[in-house]
Amino acid sequence: MFLGIDIGTSGVKAVVSDTHGAVVAQGVAALTVQRTQPLWSEQDPADWWAATTAAVQGIDPSIRRAVRGIGLAGQMHGATLLGADDLPLRPAILWNDGRSFDECAGLEADAPRLREISGNIAMPGFTAPKLRWVARNEPEIFAKTRSILLPKDYVRLLMTGDKASDMSDAAGTLWLDVAARDWSDILLDACSLSRSQMPTLVEGSAIGGRLRRDVAELWGMAQVPVAGGGGDNAAGAAGVGVVSDGKALLSLGTSGVIFVANDRFTPNPARAVHAFCHCLPSMWHQMSVHLSAASCIDWVARLTGASGAAELFQRAEAAGAANGPELFLPYLSGERTPHNDAQVRGAFLRLDNDSSPERLAQAVLEGVAFALADGLDALREAGAAIGELAVIGGGARSRYWGETLAAAMRVSLVYLQGGEVGPALGAARLAQLAVDGGAPAEVCAAPPIAHVVHPDPVLTDRLAPKLAAFRKAYPRITPRSL
Repeated sequence: MFLGIDIGTSGVKAVVSDTHGAVVAQGVAALTVQRTQPLWSEQDPADWWAATTAAVQGIDPSIRRAVRGIGLAGQMHGATLLGADDLPLRPAILWNDGRSFDECAGLEADAPRLREISGNIAMPGFTAPKLRWVARNEPEIFAKTRSILLPKDYVRLLMTGDKASDMSDAAGTLWLDVAARDWSDILLDACSLSRSQMPTLVEGSAIGGRLRRDVAELWGMAQVPVAGGGGDNAAGAAGVGVVSDGKALLSLGTSGVIFVANDRFTPNPARAVHAFCHCLPSMWHQMSVHLSAASCIDWVARLTGASGAAELFQRAEAAGAANGPELFLPYLSGERTPHNDAQVRGAFLRLDNDSSPERLAQAVLEGVAFALADGLDALREAGAAIGELAVIGGGARSRYWGETLAAAMRVSLVYLQGGEVGPALGAARLAQLAVDGGAPAEVCAAPPIAHVVHPDPVLTDRLAPKLAAFRKAYPRITPRSL
């Protein structure tokens, strides 16, 4: 048995899989995000540890005792600053925090090779601009910072006592030479940092520590190895077999991501396409990233009094696709691909006297689909040839939404059994590779197909005018235009 732990934004998920990759047990625990100021998004690292322990202990003790290895996945980019005593100096600044947009321009000016080395344009979501913000606004905290860890790697520190990170997660800091799979002294120096403050780098399928005795006793298992693991999207790809050149997935979590595996480093920062290391050796990937996806579903459910996502989807289906004029721009936390705009915010447009909760629900489903269509176009411009997308994440539970997504993006969606488990399953498979070895393509094979949603050409035609209006609307809602 192998345990995968995913430290997400809204919760921690723990999954145990067998040697055939089948899920045999799960445990979950919720997390909350603190937004104390505009653009800010933070979490207390102590909450990650409490939720991790709760999720693991939610699994039957007899199954926990059979675990032979652990893999970690987690939300990317979060800045966890530790002092000399390895305790956090402040709340972690998360991936969807937009406060450091001014620092991005300064970073690019001070490191003119940043896009070449990191493969990415500087965005507030990345870790490096966050540290420049701390240096400018909280200099006493910056001066005390001895280590900087990503969320899952802070959990690893408490699990193992080791400071380590994998290549896929480290690539999201803007401090990694992504082609060389090593820290870049040039990029670190641009943030007044050094290698001594960075964790050791390991591949996601390599061992990155061993469970401490006290944690092993707390969790009811042996002192098993802990694999390097991966950033949430790379680990999610490992969980559904997106581990060879050209394979692609759509992740419908808090954020929305289209992920394409590559056998070489292929950056295209001009269109805000991310180019990172994969969580497997000698593999890379491209991503279009949209900061709000399933989070929009939760938001409009609260706004309209729906009991949750399931009722929201029912309301949308009652309204029907492309049946109302309403447009929704899903930029609740800003946007990355293709706009790289941390300050833009979401909007409902073209409301009328007949706008109802049902039509608002449908507009939100369409708006997220249109944003993802923009991201898919950016990836194709970067050279990605995408014929179909495997679907993972909580949003994979709605086949109805899938019909809108497939029609808007004009691509087939492949729903896999257990696809909603996502990164935690991939983390478990990385643990299996670290402990038992084997070929990644075999250990990380795609789960059985549950169903496939092909784009409906009639629905595509009906959505086309709304997609065109959506694309014209963005320039009119940016802070510069208001």
